[in-house]
Amino acid sequence: MKKAIFVFTVLLTFSFQAQTKKWTLEECVDHALQNNITVKQSELDLEQSEINKKDAIGNFLPTLNASVSHSWSIGLGQDPVTFDAVNSTTKNLSGGISSSLNIYDGLRNINQLHRSNLEILASRYQLDKIKDDISLLVANSFLQILFNKEQLKVLQAQQVVSQQELERTNELVDAGVLPRGDLLEIQATIATQEQQIVNAENTVLLSRIQLAQLLLIQEYETFDIVDIDYQVPTTMILEQSPDAIVSKAKETRYDIKIAETNQEIANDNLKIAKGALQPTLRGSYNFGSNYFTSQLFDTPDFETQLTDNKSHNFSLSLSIPIFNGFAASNNVKRNKVNLERAKVQLEQANLDMETAVYQAYNDTKGALKAYEAAQKTLEAREEAFNYSRERYNVGLLNAFDYNQSQNRFEAAQSDVIRTKYDYIFKLKVLEFYFGIPITDIN
Repeated sequence: MKKAIFVFTVLLTFSFQAQTKKWTLEECVDHALQNNITVKQSELDLEQSEINKKDAIGNFLPTLNASVSHSWSIGLGQDPVTFDAVNSTTKNLSGGISSSLNIYDGLRNINQLHRSNLEILASRYQLDKIKDDISLLVANSFLQILFNKEQLKVLQAQQVVSQQELERTNELVDAGVLPRGDLLEIQATIATQEQQIVNAENTVLLSRIQLAQLLLIQEYETFDIVDIDYQVPTTMILEQSPDAIVSKAKETRYDIKIAETNQEIANDNLKIAKGALQPTLRGSYNFGSNYFTSQLFDTPDFETQLTDNKSHNFSLSLSIPIFNGFAASNNVKRNKVNLERAKVQLEQANLDMETAVYQAYNDTKGALKAYEAAQKTLEAREEAFNYSRERYNVGLLNAFDYNQSQNRFEAAQSDVIRTKYDYIFKLKVLEFYFGIPITDIN
């Protein structure tokens, strides 16, 4: 009984811990990268590219095939000795080994192997790019939950203040210092705040569900993240010039690397297409033997026939393309177009990278200024609200004006939270271009 109680207690403890687990940003990112369907598809593409490389390596190796056949002939046939027509039953067993080697094919094998290596590299770059994009998406969703939670905390704190003001106003109304309309105004404000809190709670829940779905986690109701009050990080990134960040991004980001690799692949495809215009030389070797029996005469034994009937065949075949309906020449032209397209795409990728970095740089600077301005506004609104509360408590300010001052103070608090997380995320995007991990936001 004691053992059963102990086991039940341990299981209950683990179950409770599992239900109350709160995820860190790093855990969320790691889980997404391990379970995201797009990542898995990209990993399969990489695996496929590695298989294609094995095919390219196999093109350098000689082929080796064995064959065996056994036949029966009943009725009219040909005597293998006299070559006369005879009516008999004969059996023939033959076998052989053949091998061929591609000696020269316009260097297509070499170019195909080089292309397969580039395709593996491009698949790896694409996989890393997808992981980066998912990391950014997870970080954005994670910060959105934190933003929504802080908004909820502000509303709850303001409701506490309003409840205190309600009690204070009720005493002043009973004492005849304030009119009853002020009490009704405070009650209406509290009702509005309760509605705002309900909406904020739903917003927090929806943002948690959104992140859980992104992580492919089914336990929506129990999923939650750690309640960390992230402060605005100190960074030196804004002291860098946009050009310096662009140069660093071209070294670390995968968009440019993918475009560069695709251009090299297109160049190899053109070489392979040109190789089809050149002659191909192939060598082959065949070895065979057979065993024959007949009812009409005695035949040597099996081993003797296999030795006497051996045959070796060596051959070289040269194929010279002369005319193939313009297929080869058109394929060369087609790959020239694809190469030019890849060059244009690389140029566009560089322009897009520069545009994205400059946009992220200006967005980050603007977000920082907005956050600093929101902080100054909050300080002014807090002083104004405290002054209004003092005047309201002594009956020098009516409830409507007091509520207006409180609403402006609440709006300033919300604006500080909004600009804070907006700046943090835009800052991390800019740092991401500079090669700083997205999970480093402490």
